[in-house]
Amino acid sequence: MKDSNKKHKQIKLSLEGDKNVEEYVNFAITTHSPAEFVIDFFRILPGISTAKVKSRIIMSPVHLKTLVKALQDNVHKYEAKFGEIEVKSDNSSPKFNLPEDILPN
Repeated sequence: MKDSNKKHKQIKLSLEGDKNVEEYVNFAITTHSPAEFVIDFFRILPGISTAKVKSRIIMSPVHLKTLVKALQDNVHKYEAKFGEIEVKSDNSSPKFNLPEDILPN
């Protein structure tokens, strides 16, 4: 059977409304090993010196790269509609002193 004749299975995606799966975060740390990428998401609040991981996502390198491409595509579409997202690089963004021992790479 040729590739063009193969049928793709459709997967129905859903978000369970009765569970709190949404979480606001404003900080992320990414680490990796040869086998996987780990992204920890945090919400950091002014005046508070601790932040707990709100969500941890572990992905294979292939799946992470696919996610990066999807995010890039969405950023391009967003900026085409609403204008460029400005990321300040003038040292006015808050700096966080993170312990070196929690970042394996």
